Amino acid sequence: MTYELRVLVWAAILGLVQVGLPPIAAMSRKGYAKWNAGPRDTDFDTGPIAGRLNRAFANFMETFAFFAVIVLALAFLGKSSPVSIWGAQVYLAARIVYIPLYAFGVVGVRSLAWIVSLIGIVMCLYTLFV
Repeated sequence: MTYELRVLVWAAILGLVQVGLPPIAAMSRKGYAKWNAGPRDTDFDTGPIAGRLNRAFANFMETFAFFAVIVLALAFLGKSSPVSIWGAQVYLAARIVYIPLYAFGVVGVRSLAWIVSLIGIVMCLYTLFV
């Protein structure tokens, strides 16, 4: 297994963790457990942090597919380089940093983390075409 594929697996694990973060953040809201156990016919105010964590996960999903396809293509073609290894690491690190930045409403730096994650994807893409 290439290093980039290992990072892809860790990124998938990060995605699974992110699925569980909004409900954990919402559990402190009065009435959430009852609403969550019911049919959920109405919306529930989960609070700002849970809402931000939901949006952070949606943002992760917007980039994860591109990262996954590129890493799988690298593995399929037998390509790996220091640039793609660094790119995969940069992507994963930026996605990890992005979560608390978004959850706690850190403006500006959050966008920088998103841009850095895209740079990581582009680094992997570079190796694909070189």
